Amino acid sequence: MYFTDRVDAGRRLAALLRKFRGQVGAVYALPRGGVPLGAEVARELGLPLDIVTARKIGHPDSPEYAIAAVTEGGELAVNRDEIEHLDKRWFDRAVAAQREEAQHRRRAYYGKRTRPDVAGKLAIVVDDGIATGLTMEAAIRELRQYRPAHLVLAVPVAPADTAARLGRLVDEFIAVETPVDYLGAVGAYYADFEQVSDAEVIALLDQVNRPEGAVRR
Repeated sequence: MYFTDRVDAGRRLAALLRKFRGQVGAVYALPRGGVPLGAEVARELGLPLDIVTARKIGHPDSPEYAIAAVTEGGELAVNRDEIEHLDKRWFDRAVAAQREEAQHRRRAYYGKRTRPDVAGKLAIVVDDGIATGLTMEAAIRELRQYRPAHLVLAVPVAPADTAARLGRLVDEFIAVETPVDYLGAVGAYYADFEQVSDAEVIALLDQVNRPEGAVRR
């Protein structure tokens, strides 16, 4: 299964989530790549769009290799096999730096809007895909602090083993595809996987959260 772009993936994902129409809650997207999909889902369901910022912490010898992730609120997900071999002072500094960056990005993207209250309600967390799952795991831990009655993880694609692991952390896991033979990177499932800009994130949040923006289609 390949997706034309994030809008296409978001629309396919939204089609699987139509059963939640009429429920009260919010859609949460992981910026930046998850926001175009979150916008499609929020519009389809008539829900507000929020973000949950989680930052990857890369290995000191290979920064692209994720060993942990931390959210704006300090929730942490780690690859314990990796971090036990690292200098604790380095790791603590890296966590603090990435948490600060997550908080900065939230302020830049979401501004002074009031967060939707999902306590006792529906929360759907969306991204453009999952590879290791560390940033999504941290995001799920953050969202659990908001006390939703029903927490849904929804993505276009995730490796089957990662989907099974993350599925145990949420009330419901929904995906378009969960391949056993994963292609190695989320971008491999998209024809167009151009980076989403900060300006696009801000514009989509503005559009969806205007009074007319989340009207059900």
